Amino acid sequence: MELSFTGRVIEWRGPAPYYFLPVPDEESADIREVAAMASYGWGVIPVEARIGATTFTTSLFPRDGRYLLPLKNAVRKPQSIAAGDDVSVRLTVLLRLR
Repeated sequence: MELSFTGRVIEWRGPAPYYFLPVPDEESADIREVAAMASYGWGVIPVEARIGATTFTTSLFPRDGRYLLPLKNAVRKPQSIAAGDDVSVRLTVLLRLR
């Protein structure tokens, strides 16, 4: 499953700050339809994401009926992405082979 969307980066404060790109409602609903075939536990969904020229693998976290795409410093810093920025992403949900 491939999806493309634009969202606003949020900062999640904790012992160390974390940055996420919330997946919009419509795309989150699409992901929920294949979640059982993709999740490896705890509701997280493995994905390959592309932002600008950077492609990376990570896992979406479920949160309040939607998903959050984590943005590591290795992804954010080279592209000067900060909290509050609007970012476009192409996302591929990685389905498990049975």
